[in-house]
Amino acid sequence: MDILADIFREAGLQRRLLDMRHLATGRALRFPCDRSLGFHVVLEGTAWVHSPSLAQPIELHAGDIAVMGRGCDHLLAAEPDLSALPTEAITLAHDGFAPAGGEGTVVSGAYQLWNTPLHPLFAELPEWHVVRAERTTRLEPMGLALSMLAAEVQQDALGRESIVHGLVDVLFTYLVRDIVARRGSEGHASWSHAVADTQVRRAVAALHEDCARAWTLESLARAVNLSRSVLAERFRDAMGDTPLSYLRTVRLQRAMHLLADGNQTLEQVALAVGYHDAFGFSKAFKRAVGVSPGEYRKRNHAERSLPWRFTAQDAVSAG
Repeated sequence: MDILADIFREAGLQRRLLDMRHLATGRALRFPCDRSLGFHVVLEGTAWVHSPSLAQPIELHAGDIAVMGRGCDHLLAAEPDLSALPTEAITLAHDGFAPAGGEGTVVSGAYQLWNTPLHPLFAELPEWHVVRAERTTRLEPMGLALSMLAAEVQQDALGRESIVHGLVDVLFTYLVRDIVARRGSEGHASWSHAVADTQVRRAVAALHEDCARAWTLESLARAVNLSRSVLAERFRDAMGDTPLSYLRTVRLQRAMHLLADGNQTLEQVALAVGYHDAFGFSKAFKRAVGVSPGEYRKRNHAERSLPWRFTAQDAVSAG
C-alpha cells in the first residue's frame, strides 16, 4: 500500500505546472497560493522568494529548490529588495512573464488543496523548506529528476508536456519524502515519525488500504503481528494519536474525496468509509467539517467554476 499516493489522492490534490519563467531586474512574479503547496526550482541565475512569513527573503541559486509547504501568497524576483518596485511591475505567475535575457530562470509547480480539514501530513509540512544544489547530485534520484526536468523544459520536443508534468510530480514526491524523512528523524510524535517505525507504518497502511473495515485495536494488532497493548503504546508514542482516532481521519478524507468527485448517494459514501448508515455518517461528518455532507457537496460543486481553482485535468499522477 502506497500511503503517500493514497493521501495525495484522497486530499484531491490538483497540480498546475507554471513552466519556465525568466526573472528580470525591476519585475516580480506574484503567486496567489493561499490554498496550495508547491516548489520553485532555479535553473539559472539567482532568484529571491519574498513571503510575509519570512523575516528575510530566501536567496536561491542554480540547482536550489524552495518548497512551499503551507499555502501563502508570495513573490519571486531577481532581487532581494522590492520596496521601490511599482505595482505594475508585479505580474501574476499564471499570466506568465518571460522576457528575453532574464536574470534568473525558474520552473514552478503548484499543488492545490482546496478543501479542509487536511490530513496531518500537510499540517506538518514547514512553511518553507530549501534543498540546496549540493544535496541534489546528478547520480541520486532527486538530482536525476531535476536534471531531466531542466533539460526537458528548455526544448520543444515531442511529448514535452507529458514528460514535464510527470517529472514535476516525481520531483514533488521526492521533496515531500525528503521532508517526511527529516521530520521523522527528529523523534517528536508526528505522522512523519510514525511512518518511520516499520510496524506502526504497517498499521497506518492497513487503515488506509481498508478504512471501511470495522477495525478494532485487537484486529489491527493481529494484522501487524503485535499485541494490543504494544500497538496502542507504540502508535500513541510515534503518532501522538490513537489508531482508531487516526482511522476517523482517514475515513473523513476519503468521504470528502467521494463527495467532491463522485456521484454516490450519501448511503453509498457512508458504507464506503465504514459507517452503517447515512445518519451516523452525516452526524460525524458535520461534527468534523462544520457542514453536512450534502452542503459540502453543493459548495464544492458551486466552487468548481472559480477561476483560481485548479481543474480535474491537473490531477496529480505521482504514486
